[in-house]
Amino acid sequence: MFFFFIEKNIILPDQSISNHFFMLSKHLGLLFSALLLLANALLAQPTFNPDTVKAGRFDNGKMWTFDNPPVDFFEKEYGFRPSDAWLLKARKASLRFTGAGGTGSFVSPDGLIMTNHHVAREAGTQIEKPGENFNENGFYAASRAEERRIPGLFVEQLEKILDITDLVQAEVMKGKSDSERVFLRDQALAKLRNEFSEKPEWKDLNVQAITFYSGGKFSLYGFKRYDDLRLVFLPELQLGYFGGDYDNFTYPRYALDATFVRAYDENGNPCKTPDYYKFNTDGVRENEPVFIVGNPGSTERLSPIAQLEFNRDLFLPVQLQFLRGQSAALKAYNQTAKSDSILNVIFGFENSIKALSGQLKGLQDAYLFARKKAFEREFRAKVAATSALKAEETVWSELAAIYAENRKVAPERFGLNPQGEGLQTAFGVITLARLKELGDSDRAARLAESIMNVSFSNISLETALLALHLDMARDLLGENDEYVKTATQGKPSLEAAKSLIAASKLYDSAFLKSLVDKSPADIAALQDPLITLAKLALPRLRAANTKQRDLNLRNQIYSAKLAKLFFDVYGASTPPDATFSLRINDGVVKGYDYNGTSAPVKTTFYGLYDRYFSHDKKFPWSLPKRWQTPVPDLLSAPLNFVSTNDIIGGNSGSAVVNKNLEAVGLVFDGNIESLPGSFIYTPDTNRAISVHTGGIVAALKYVYRAERLIEELTGEKPKMQVTPKPSTSKKK
Repeated sequence: MFFFFIEKNIILPDQSISNHFFMLSKHLGLLFSALLLLANALLAQPTFNPDTVKAGRFDNGKMWTFDNPPVDFFEKEYGFRPSDAWLLKARKASLRFTGAGGTGSFVSPDGLIMTNHHVAREAGTQIEKPGENFNENGFYAASRAEERRIPGLFVEQLEKILDITDLVQAEVMKGKSDSERVFLRDQALAKLRNEFSEKPEWKDLNVQAITFYSGGKFSLYGFKRYDDLRLVFLPELQLGYFGGDYDNFTYPRYALDATFVRAYDENGNPCKTPDYYKFNTDGVRENEPVFIVGNPGSTERLSPIAQLEFNRDLFLPVQLQFLRGQSAALKAYNQTAKSDSILNVIFGFENSIKALSGQLKGLQDAYLFARKKAFEREFRAKVAATSALKAEETVWSELAAIYAENRKVAPERFGLNPQGEGLQTAFGVITLARLKELGDSDRAARLAESIMNVSFSNISLETALLALHLDMARDLLGENDEYVKTATQGKPSLEAAKSLIAASKLYDSAFLKSLVDKSPADIAALQDPLITLAKLALPRLRAANTKQRDLNLRNQIYSAKLAKLFFDVYGASTPPDATFSLRINDGVVKGYDYNGTSAPVKTTFYGLYDRYFSHDKKFPWSLPKRWQTPVPDLLSAPLNFVSTNDIIGGNSGSAVVNKNLEAVGLVFDGNIESLPGSFIYTPDTNRAISVHTGGIVAALKYVYRAERLIEELTGEKPKMQVTPKPSTSKKK
């Protein structure tokens, strides 16, 4: 009998059995080996017929808008029909961290806001006083007076919603050409936004025009801004990002990715916020419905197959090459720099690398891609069968032609894009000469000032970034390209980068400053190797970018047509793609099977300590001193849990609420299986990972001694326990 481990289309023979058959084949001769290879080949054929695959009911997701919440679906699915008052409170309790790119929620009537550690971390650490280190020691304000303002951090609360689709479409239809209609659309949106900003009931709000279905629907959103935010609690980095990049996008997970800030009014008092989510520290039950209210950033679930193929074959691989190179260069540099700000940038790169890798893996999954193709076939068939829409069926061929052109333009756009301060400065110098020739004195003056202010921090980092650029140019343009040959001289990229930097005068600040006063002719005559590369690359890069702008305009036009077709066929039964606008999504608390085992619904602090001890207390599983001697009651407290909710970047910091609008969790991640969620939602294995509210309160009680904060969150004064002191005895 043949035994195989099968995962989707990948078939791997068990190693011990393979070795056994190999020994047999040596004795039984070549015939048996040939039969074995044939059997393997037959078993390795696809396990499904792509032509028979059907799209899933929720392949396009469950990121419902508050403009049109699916109350009928909620009632049918969960036996729960939210009232208008429920939806209004759910909406107003949720907040958008515009600058930080995440979500927060009011969790008390006195302006207390809950969000993720990773959403507020960078802003929070900027208010450290001399001698403080929030990444190492965290922060807790034991009194209101100690809550510390975070300049530049603000949140927005969605106060008003108005559908303006008919008003915009009426203006759009006055256009005679596609480009004219795009112009009229943008003009109409700007006009309506300005008009409503002056209306008494909208006057104090930040009015924004929101586009759904790529132009199939438009709304005006009015946001109330809270811009006096003060830090209340921030755990140590090791707790907020426990396990580091190794545990990122994994589950079971053990992270206290939670932070609290407070909103203050113009008089310096805590804001009164009657719409908030009350904490329920024991509200997570398996198969219980839960809802996440937040601001998912961007998805492409309604995109045509031509776009997904472009992303799979070119865009995502290039993005990943760039991010991996940048991350590797910064890691090497930070070995000596030891900078927390650089470490935060590295975390961001690594997070993006895993996210994009998961998206790429999903796009390369033949079964998932077959589901997307099945949906497009179904969609096109519905359009073809509708006489009023049939004339628009060419939209798919138009979009396919656009992405075919994108493939031609992409090598120069990405391959000639400069990396490293030296090469970027060379591009700036050549651009300065061109602006002078054109007589554009204002832009020339601004560019000259930025060139004079360039400072080169580290040559090793500069060399690594320039080598990355040369690698990408080689891969995208080919070894025989004129730019590549000039830049590398046939040398390996790193060696070529070192030679270019050694020969260039641009790293001499005095020489660099002298260039801004030179004439275009003098600049053109320069023999500096980086200037030479810039002269070769810039005309090609400008031409490619100009072509791409034209393609983007065409893509915008036909994507809007496709979205309108989608809306005409399916209406609001399927939510629009994410646009960093407020959404509510539904799911259930549920574990899942993975790697031959079962992931539990929740994890506990026992698991955190197991990771700590199993990895010999080493980073990134190390723990701060105050965490090293836990009380027994902490260990069994829930820490993280999973649910089937549909989330993506931007949902970070969203509250997980139950039918009573009680906060039972705080979203901070998705599992690795959720990463294809950019283009398809698969609820069988897709999981949102959240911090359990019970775990937050347990940490506040047993570790941080945050009595004031616990009482505000739960309404109960906690009975505090004394944390055992570390033993100082030594073994003999």
